[in-house]
Amino acid sequence: MRSRWLKILASAAILMAVELPLVAHHSFSAEFDQNKKVTLEGTVVQMEWVNPHSWLVIDVPKADGAMERWRLEGGSPSVLLRLGWNRNSLPAGTRIKATAFQAKDGSLRGSARDIEFPDGKKMGLGGSGSTDAEK
Repeated sequence: MRSRWLKILASAAILMAVELPLVAHHSFSAEFDQNKKVTLEGTVVQMEWVNPHSWLVIDVPKADGAMERWRLEGGSPSVLLRLGWNRNSLPAGTRIKATAFQAKDGSLRGSARDIEFPDGKKMGLGGSGSTDAEK
């Protein structure tokens, strides 16, 4: 009898562990504002290949010369790979222009749509967001 309860408890724990990340996942509209589209020109600090979303960290100079550090959410690593990215595609120090939707709380975070390199090449970052806001 005790063995049966341990199996039930273990099964329940596994199911909860699998379901918890799905419950914790957020929607675009809960965190980002489709009416706050921003274009940021700056230098790559770091590209974080983590699940469920990648994060691009860039330093953006302000008009007064001060720097702002922005964190831009992109698609998952598997989405980036399907879009043609690899871990060496965006080394630190690379100058880019990024298009994103800013966080609703006004912080220096955004959901990234795409980036443009100095040579004009553009690549999508797989970020979510309303395409209606881009019209």
